[in-house]
Amino acid sequence: MSQSTGQFGATSLKSSPLKSPRISPAFFAWLLVAPALLFILVIVAWPLLETFRLSFTNARLGGESYVGLENYEKLLEKRKFHQTIYRTFYWMFLSVSLKLILGLIGASLLNAAVPGKALFRVLVMPPWVIPIAIGCIGWLWLYNGYFGILSGTAQWLGLIDGPFEFLAHKKSAFYSAVVTDVWVGTPMVTLFFLAAMQGVSRDLYEAAWVDGAGRWYRFRRITIPQIMPVIVSMMLLSAIWTFNSFEVIWILTEGGPRSASTTLIIDTYKTAIGNYKFGEGAARAVIIVILLSIFSLIYLFFLNKVNKIYGSK
Repeated sequence: MSQSTGQFGATSLKSSPLKSPRISPAFFAWLLVAPALLFILVIVAWPLLETFRLSFTNARLGGESYVGLENYEKLLEKRKFHQTIYRTFYWMFLSVSLKLILGLIGASLLNAAVPGKALFRVLVMPPWVIPIAIGCIGWLWLYNGYFGILSGTAQWLGLIDGPFEFLAHKKSAFYSAVVTDVWVGTPMVTLFFLAAMQGVSRDLYEAAWVDGAGRWYRFRRITIPQIMPVIVSMMLLSAIWTFNSFEVIWILTEGGPRSASTTLIIDTYKTAIGNYKFGEGAARAVIIVILLSIFSLIYLFFLNKVNKIYGSK
């Protein structure tokens, strides 16, 4: 009797196993991406929508009221704002071009089989690693007309008669800011290009060397085509970062003298934070988003063309 009861109990346990609750794959996938979506909504989407809303108001410290497209109409009518847009793209083009050229040269030198190259790879890092504010303060000392090394060296060489304040004149202030921004951004570009060069197969170089190809030919025909996807990707990223660059210009010149180094980011900050014109500042921010979106789409179009030419996906 007990044996049959035990068999019956075992049979009933086997026939009715405990079932754990099942979650559909789609619901589980949404659970996994939910934290990222929440982060995007809170940190990106909501501020963007709020900025877009404020751009249609005259929001200030005292309150806000709806003004429609008035903020945008004022900006489009201002010749100074048009000059700021031109200056921003010129700043971006000049700085990014120098970063790419110097980064490519630096990566080629660091990738060469020379003694002590590990030490040089470490030495190229400080401009990128140290805080931007500290680096810019160092450049402030260099640009000083009375005790800066640049002005002193120029006087010693007889290039100038007296102290020259690099940041006190319109053209020199703008190009001084460009030099500092290039100094800050070039190490990162160099390291990206160096990593890409080290991924190129050595068999290609050896085959070209056996065929009698020189260094310059191997660089043009092997190195550049092989790392072209990295070059164009780095160009886009560097362009966006440079377009939105704030610390370098603000610490060196605060957009001066006489708005000579004022870019869209500096102009937006001065309007919204400096003058408490939140509505007008928001309109400028929206225009920045639109310009960067158009630039990115055009750039991605050409990136797709380049990838097709060089056989990259």
